[in-house]
Amino acid sequence: MSPDPRHIKIRDYTYSLPEERIAKYPVAKRDESKLLVYNKGVISHDVFKNIPQYLDAGSLLIYNNTKVIQARIHFHKETGALIEVFLLEPYSPHDYEQVFQSRNRCSWVCLVGNLKKWKTGRLTRVINVAGSDVLLSIEKKGESGIGHVIEFSWEGDVCFSEILDAIGELPIPPYLNRDTEESDKTTYQTVYSKIKGSVAAPTAGLHFTDAVLQDIAAHDIECDEVTLHVGAGTFKPVKSEEIEGHEMHREFISVRRSTIENIIAHGGKVTAVGTTSVRTLESLYYIGCNIMSHPDIEDEEALSISDQWTPYDTPQEVDTVEALQAIVGWMDRQGISTLHTSTKIIIAPGYRYHVVEKLITNFHQPQSTLLLLVSAFIGEDWRRVYDYALDNDFRFLSYGDSSLLIPKTT
Repeated sequence: MSPDPRHIKIRDYTYSLPEERIAKYPVAKRDESKLLVYNKGVISHDVFKNIPQYLDAGSLLIYNNTKVIQARIHFHKETGALIEVFLLEPYSPHDYEQVFQSRNRCSWVCLVGNLKKWKTGRLTRVINVAGSDVLLSIEKKGESGIGHVIEFSWEGDVCFSEILDAIGELPIPPYLNRDTEESDKTTYQTVYSKIKGSVAAPTAGLHFTDAVLQDIAAHDIECDEVTLHVGAGTFKPVKSEEIEGHEMHREFISVRRSTIENIIAHGGKVTAVGTTSVRTLESLYYIGCNIMSHPDIEDEEALSISDQWTPYDTPQEVDTVEALQAIVGWMDRQGISTLHTSTKIIIAPGYRYHVVEKLITNFHQPQSTLLLLVSAFIGEDWRRVYDYALDNDFRFLSYGDSSLLIPKTT
C-alpha cells in the first residue's frame, strides 16, 4: 500500500480543459465516438464500435444498468418565486422500487433551489397525468444529510413514477451550461438502462449500442450487470486542499447472487464499464471481508461501506474469490437472491484493485474523485492519457469520447 491517500493534494490532479473540449451533445451515432486505448503503457486510438477487438475471449464485462430519472421538479409560489426541487434519494418508503410505485404520498431527500424564498408552508401545482388533472403538493419535513426531506402528496389513481414522467425534468450535468432538451431523454440513457434511480447517467455506457453488444457476444465475451444509483454528489467538486477533507456521497447498490457467482467463475476479474461499476465491484470485496470477520451480520445495510476510508484501513490478505464466496454464502443463509446495500468508497492513488482488471471510462473533470480513481488504476500515466486525448481532439466529460484502460500490472 502506498502512502496514506488521505493526504493527497487535489491540486496535483489537474489539467487544463478548454471549454470548447467539453462535449455539449453526443455524436450522432453512439458507437462512432472515439476510443483511446491505453494498453499497459502503449497509447493508441480507434472507434468505440471496435472495442470487442481489445477484450479477451472468455472474459466478463460488467455494466451499470441504472436508469436516470426526471429528478428536477419546479413549483411556483403565489408570489411568483420559482422553487426547484431536485430528488436525491428516497426517504419514505426508503426502497427505490417501492417509492416509485407509491400512491398518494411519499418523501424524498432533495436539494431545494431558491430555498430562501420558501420558508414554510405547502406548495401546490396542478399537473396532467395520463389525461387527468392531479393536484400535487410538497411540504418540507426537516433535513437529512446534504438535503431536505420533502413530502409529496397527491390525489388520484397514479403512482409517483407517473408523476415524474409527466412533469420531471431530466437533470443533465451542470457543466454542459444548457437546458435539458427532448433529445437528452434518449441520449442521456444507456441502451441497457432499466432500473430507475440515478440523477446522473453512468456515462461510460452511453457509447454502447445493441450492435456493439451483439459483437461483444460474438467475440465470446460475456456481459453481466450491477446497479448503482448515481447521486448528485458525482458532480461535487473536491474543495479541500487534501482529499481527507472531501466527504464521498452514499450511493445505493444492488447486485444479484448470480452476478457474484459469474465473477467468481471468471476468477474474480472483470472489465468494468464506468467508474460506478468500479465502485460497486470493488465494494463487493470489502463487503465480503466484512462478512468473513463478522459472519453473524444479518442486516444488509450493516454490510454497507459507510466509511469511505475502509479500503485503506482493512487488511488485504483475503483472496478476492474467497471474499466473493463469503457474500454468496451469506446471501444463501439469509435466503436472498439480490444484495441491496450502499457504498461511500473512495478510490484514490494508493488503492489496490481486487476485481477490476480493465476499465472503460470517459474523460473526467480536473481535480475530481473520478480522476483520482483513474490515477489509482493506471498511475501517473493518466497524465499521458489526458495529454494524448487533448492533442488528438478527443471530446471530454459526459457526452464526450471513451477510453479503454489496461494497467501495466494486469
